[in-house]
Amino acid sequence: MGSLGTIIGTWLAGFLTLAILSFLYKDNPFYKLAEHIYVGVSAGYWLIYVAFFDVKPMLWDTFVTETGAEKWIILIPGALGIIMLSRWFPKSAWLSRWPIAFTVGVGAGLGITANIQGYVMPQVAATILPVTGMNLVSLNNLVLMVGVVTTMLYFYFSKPQRGVLSWTAKIGIVFIMVSFGASFGYTLMARISLLIGRLYFILADLLHVIG
Repeated sequence: MGSLGTIIGTWLAGFLTLAILSFLYKDNPFYKLAEHIYVGVSAGYWLIYVAFFDVKPMLWDTFVTETGAEKWIILIPGALGIIMLSRWFPKSAWLSRWPIAFTVGVGAGLGITANIQGYVMPQVAATILPVTGMNLVSLNNLVLMVGVVTTMLYFYFSKPQRGVLSWTAKIGIVFIMVSFGASFGYTLMARISLLIGRLYFILADLLHVIG
């Protein structure tokens, strides 16, 4: 037997789990209650997380501990963050466009660089592979290169897809469908793993049916 708090927490978690799973039957008040609790707790958690792990160490602590110009430069992002809250007030909502534009611009610049260095260049390097000899490695490299080239040709819309371009685009469709299928299968297995975890919790921790 655990403590009273552990017992109450276990039964509460079990109730919320069953309330969420009840949506498989139909939409009902128990599901809506669990959904609202989940959204509210998540919003509260992230509010506290951002306040104590982002705003406090990066803004307040830096302003208190740093000296010189760095101490005052930190006020610029702080002011932009405060101005962004002006969207709550209709008359001054236009002020929030400045920090939003700044955030979107910086995010786009960093995102483009990160995607090129983190995704595009490694993908290009991974596509340029040797095809030497009759072995599985060469066959795998050849399939990879054919898939990349034909997929790119499928999205080449500057010319009508006729003749050679037509059947290469069809091969590209096959590779795209295989990719989508693998992604869907991975997502489905991840969701099934979550379901198995919740069912195990109900049967083992809540009902003690299995050990």
